[in-house]
Amino acid sequence: MDVINQILSAILQLALFTLFPFIWYVFRYKKSSGFFQWIGLKRPSVFDRTLLEFVVLTIVVFIVVSIGILYSLKGVDTATSKFTGMGIVGFPSALIYAFITTALSEEILFRGFLLKCLSGKFGFNMGNIVQSILFGLLHGAMFFSLISIVKVVLIIAFTGLIAWCMGYVNEKKANGSIMPSWIVHGMTNLFSATISMFCIIA
Repeated sequence: MDVINQILSAILQLALFTLFPFIWYVFRYKKSSGFFQWIGLKRPSVFDRTLLEFVVLTIVVFIVVSIGILYSLKGVDTATSKFTGMGIVGFPSALIYAFITTALSEEILFRGFLLKCLSGKFGFNMGNIVQSILFGLLHGAMFFSLISIVKVVLIIAFTGLIAWCMGYVNEKKANGSIMPSWIVHGMTNLFSATISMFCIIA
């Protein structure tokens, strides 16, 4: 895949996923803080050992379970199928895809925007549950007509649980920063892309 096309695709998706949150911010929260602060694009106030351990543990668990999911999706086109067989040449494009096109865009929309808005209206616990369900449904819907309903439910449950954990650590351990979940999300997407690049699960 051409790196330039991947960059353009990343910019377009990032703009689309950020547009509505920005409009919402301008009309509802503009006087409270800057947009990037409000959305969570800021350093955690404290990046201690506990937070680091959580990030690493979540990445490991996510990757281990992802292997099982990828095996169950053998022969099914996924978002990372475009990297199939590219080898190390595909790494720059995969990096952009993993951390910008998908991870950053989705973190801004789900943990940066939805979670904060829902938490403000319904409280953190309900807000985190709702954003995690929506995140899981989005990822499961892509495979609804391609695999069995049992596998779809498992994908929804797994991605939803990870979304809940990422929402929890962002808001309760990182002072509203989406950086921890962005790292987790990007690393796991890069892992999935690497699996395709080297045809590890063929």
